[in-house]
Amino acid sequence: MRRFVVIIVSFLLCSFPVLAQTIVEEVCPSSPIIRATADFEPSGIVVTSFDSASLWVYDIVRATRYPLPDTVPCTSNCRLSPDATWLTYYNSGDNTISMMRLNGTERRILASRAIDVNWWSWDRLLIWTTIKDAYLQVIDDPTIREPLDVESVLMVQPSGYWALRYLQVDDEFQYQLVNLQNRDEFVPLTLNRDFQNDAAWSPDGRWLAYTGNGPFDASVGTQGAEIYAVSTESFEPQQLTFLSANYGAVRINGHDISGMSWSPDSKKLAFWVMELFGANIETNAGQARIHILDIETGEIKSYCGYGTEEHTPNPPQLVWSPYSTHLAFAGNIPGDNKGYLLLAMDIETGNMTELSDGVHPNYGSPDVIAWGRRP
Repeated sequence: MRRFVVIIVSFLLCSFPVLAQTIVEEVCPSSPIIRATADFEPSGIVVTSFDSASLWVYDIVRATRYPLPDTVPCTSNCRLSPDATWLTYYNSGDNTISMMRLNGTERRILASRAIDVNWWSWDRLLIWTTIKDAYLQVIDDPTIREPLDVESVLMVQPSGYWALRYLQVDDEFQYQLVNLQNRDEFVPLTLNRDFQNDAAWSPDGRWLAYTGNGPFDASVGTQGAEIYAVSTESFEPQQLTFLSANYGAVRINGHDISGMSWSPDSKKLAFWVMELFGANIETNAGQARIHILDIETGEIKSYCGYGTEEHTPNPPQLVWSPYSTHLAFAGNIPGDNKGYLLLAMDIETGNMTELSDGVHPNYGSPDVIAWGRRP
């Protein structure tokens, strides 16, 4: 009989540093959306798609855009390196997962017969194979590999061996934090609910944030979502948001996992929030607005400069600038005939800048893939 060890650590011994607060501060821009000028900061390169054929580059300094040959549009399977200078992508020319500079140069093959490649650390990759196995591979020596037991695993800790597991327990499906080096060690997190199942590891690997149940809202007949997190130092799950105190029941992000977006410095978490007006979480969600949680202070800000009804199955992906000062996303402004704009939002002021127009909605939503540094 297999022995399961559930990790329980006293909150008094090792507490989570976040000071959860119920107040949501509204941040409204001082001006309408403006066009980018030559002195726009921060600079860098944004990767997105302006058609259905390939990935595109938008170079902020040069205010130019161009397609990248031998690429196809992607969403979460294009990964920005920890130093924000490389991008993994699917090479349509030779059917491999490869890496390149964000301007499309210095390309090299990483893996064949793979469906995804993550940056596990600065010198190692996490390779997911077509048969759903996984292994760690040294970037500069592909012959050095470390197999991982990833049965039922959804995402692995950066630079670590803890993972988010999706497992059936009795008649329900549960999220668990599991030790890949000793799978008898795990922490139950939350039961899975459709449209309330988001999760994301912080870049430094210290926190796993995920959505779980909020209180039942009798006025709409359903439970909303709140954000929780667990630390691989304390293993004590803790509720980080109390959005129901401000809005009643809410939906956070969409159908797909990985909608929550950590800042590169691992200090802030960005996500979309929709008030619920009925029991059907998919169809009874109101306008989506950007919210940012400060992990160190517990402060939550809501940004009123842009909202969207185009959030099902998923709202636009939120992508951080390399220095954690701005968010990029694609937004459709009614009546401007420009399609989806490539927007950059200053998280301090809420001011929004239009970098370009015509972002193409591949795979159901117009997504920004990455915002990195120029080579």
